[in-house]
Formats: sequence, C-alpha cells, structure tokens
Amino acid sequence: MTAEQEHPTAGSNGGPAGGQPANVKRWPNGWLQVKVPLPFALKYVNAYVVPEPEGGYTLIDPGLNTPEAVAAWDEALEREGIRDEQIVRIVLTHQHPDHYGLAGLFQERSGAPVWMTKPSHQYALRMWGQERELGAKLSAVFELHGMPAVLREGIADNLESFVANVSPQPKVEYMEAGQPFRFGGIEWTTLDAPGHASGHILFYDAASRTIVCGDQVMPDITPNVSIVPDELDDPLAAFLDSLLQLSRLDVGMAFPGHREPFVDFVVRCNELIRHHERRLDKMVQLLQEQENQSATGFEVCELLFGARLRTNMHNLRFAMAETLAHLVHLEKQGRIELAERDGCAVYRAK
Repeated sequence: MTAEQEHPTAGSNGGPAGGQPANVKRWPNGWLQVKVPLPFALKYVNAYVVPEPEGGYTLIDPGLNTPEAVAAWDEALEREGIRDEQIVRIVLTHQHPDHYGLAGLFQERSGAPVWMTKPSHQYALRMWGQERELGAKLSAVFELHGMPAVLREGIADNLESFVANVSPQPKVEYMEAGQPFRFGGIEWTTLDAPGHASGHILFYDAASRTIVCGDQVMPDITPNVSIVPDELDDPLAAFLDSLLQLSRLDVGMAFPGHREPFVDFVVRCNELIRHHERRLDKMVQLLQEQENQSATGFEVCELLFGARLRTNMHNLRFAMAETLAHLVHLEKQGRIELAERDGCAVYRAK
C-alpha cells in the first residue's frame, strides 16, 4: 500500500463515542472498532466487533497473529466484558495476513465458524498451506522482470516468515459475493471487490447506507494492486472497474480495514481512480525518458519507489507486484509494448 494525500475522516457527524481505551472505539451503531497492532508501517488493522440482536458478537478481520496483537485483543475484550465463547461468527473480508492471521486462534478459543470466500481461501492455501507454491511462482515472475536473485531470496524469506503469523489456520465456511449474508441484525448485500485481493468481499446495507469495505477503499491509503500468478490477467482493470461500480452506491458511513471510518466514500472512490490514472501516465513518461525508451519491470519499480526499498523486503514485494500490475495494464491498453532484453522482459514506450 502506498500513502496518498490526507483525506478527511468521520467527524462529529459520525465519530466514535468516548470512554474506550485508545485502541478501541465504540461507534453510534454499537460496533466496536479495535485497532489491532501490526509490526510494519500500517501500524494497525481495523477489526470490528458487531453485537448480535439474539446475543453474542460477530468478529470481522481479527488481525495478524503476533504476541502484541493477542495482548491487545485480550485487553480489549476483558475491558468490554466480552468472553471468547460469545463470539458466534468470524468474518473475513479477504485473506491478507493482517486480516486473516488471527482467525484460526479465535476459532480455537470460541468454536465459532470462520467465513470467507472460496477464492480468498484458495489464495491463503497457495501462500501458507502445505504446498505453498505461490511464493515460488511469484519469484519466477520477478526474475523474468529483472529483479536480482538476492532480493528474490529476501522476499521468499519474508513470505515464509508470515506462516507463523497466520497459524493456526482456520477451518472455513464459504460465502459468495452476490448472496446475502446476515450479521448484526442486517441482511447484507455482498459485493465482489477484485483487484486488491482475490475473493475480496464487501458488505453493503442500503437502508442504513453503511458499507464494510475492507481494503478496497480507505480514506488516505491507496490499496496495493498486484500481479498474482494464475489469477487475474489485468488486476488493475478489475480494481478500477470495481471502484466505478462502488462509486454509484449511496454510502453514509464506510468501515475500512485501515485508518478511521469515514463518510465521503464516493469521493474517495473517484480519488483512487484519478490516482491510478496519474500513476499510469507517470510510468509512460518514465519509459519515454529511458535509453531506448524501455526498461525492465524492476527498473521501473526503482524509478517509481526508489532503491531504498532494497532494505525492506515486505514493501519491495508490494512495490514490484504493483509496478507490474500497472505495466500489464498499460500494455493491454496499447500504450506500451512488451519486448525482451538479455533474457528479461522489458517494456517499451510506443
């Protein structure tokens, strides 16, 4: 994910009630927003604890399994007087480890079912299951596009380090975009939200004008959009189309995966579309400025994000996969062309 300009979040017309500790906010609809700590730049992920009219709670996106996150949850639940066995349902918007990682532990503690989409679960198994073949395939893609071996090895080690942070892995039930899904006393409309994560699902209620938007739309962060082997051929096209569809919804309050819940959802959808249009134009310009008007994907990645990312394997993986997603989109648009140089793929401005 990459930071963009600051963007207004919910104020007095939609802000949290007081009285909770710093990592917990209670919203007017009764939901608890728990800021679960993360050991990287995003700092925290939003989990939501949703009371059920018949008793108990639904837990949305519990976070990454680290000692700090578990301690934060223990403190928050104890302070709120919520016992593990009162969690009746665990819902995942998508499978990225900062959302998925604690689902298995909460399932063990509560006995609650874990719900996610089948494509999300398949990604999780490909990345962290017994086979774990996705990391090797991603490394092969990065090699084709010019990334040095030492950096690919560092990324592989970083990916492997997340296995502990998503263990124990949950036994899951599948929900499907387009099928209603009930929690919190609401029959939610479920929306497929491709681009950021395969199988990403959003929950929308027209009556209350509320959306649970995961990482698809956030108030001051642009979600990472990456090439993933054996998934979408053009994830950026899918992401931009999703934003266009979402911008037509009537939303009064959006609950995102990161940063604060916010009110100007449609404005933010349009801002994200413009951000990627600017990024695409910038990449064409960068290619035009290079010798022979061409560069490998890795060279473009460093032109965009800087060589400093060589010291941060987590961010380098995101940056490289996002760079490739944009280059693929430009090639499919006919704005650049794919060629070959010394055994590596190169992109050339037309």
